Amino acid sequence: MFEKVVPVNRERHARTRIKEITGFGFAKDFHIAYLTMHEFARASAVYPIVFVEDKEKDAFRPVTLLGLDAGENLFIGEAGKWEASYIPAIIRRYPFALAGNGTEGHFTICLDEASDLVSVDGKDGEGSPLFDDKGEPTQVIENVKRYLSELQQMDQVTLAFSKMLAELNMFTPLQMRVREGDREKNIAGCWVVNEERLNNLSNDKFLELRSKRFLPAIYAQLMSLAQIERLMQLKDKRLAPQKGA
Repeated sequence: MFEKVVPVNRERHARTRIKEITGFGFAKDFHIAYLTMHEFARASAVYPIVFVEDKEKDAFRPVTLLGLDAGENLFIGEAGKWEASYIPAIIRRYPFALAGNGTEGHFTICLDEASDLVSVDGKDGEGSPLFDDKGEPTQVIENVKRYLSELQQMDQVTLAFSKMLAELNMFTPLQMRVREGDREKNIAGCWVVNEERLNNLSNDKFLELRSKRFLPAIYAQLMSLAQIERLMQLKDKRLAPQKGA
């Protein structure tokens, strides 16, 4: 998704304009999207939610499955339309991102200059400017700063959520065979909450999960797995024209 991420700078981006997102073609090749724990309730009604292992950081991160194959987003339709009721926040924040600046707890706003949504020189006059004529940040910057700050806070809670599940040995590999046209394939490399281990937790640990308000997210993740059937239906729909050709 991101190709040329650079820190937002008033000198470099004095004339830069950001166009409104009218399509999501930039996400057509992404078969997963990172989620924060706070998104589970809405996302679970549309997508399967699983965890992937970040071995470099020795952590698990929750993601939505957007497709059954790498490089395929089954929720992107014609003209880049997102064909689902909920769009993950990481997609909605594009072309902006946060990057650490070397100081703990401090981050720098960045943007992807390679994005079609970014007009670096602003010559076409499309979009909203990042800075005004006096070099002061516009409302665009203020809105992005607030939005990314909220996402960062949610991200920290999500990391704590995943860490506790890992410490409780709650993750188990997802072992599922799905139908894809006339053949079957295995979904591998993903982890989910083990419902049996959840039910066998001690009262103290279960109450700790409740006190941290982690239980709704856990149950949302478990229920979301039924959405794998939706992915198979969407895949079959895409393969249908090829069969008739």
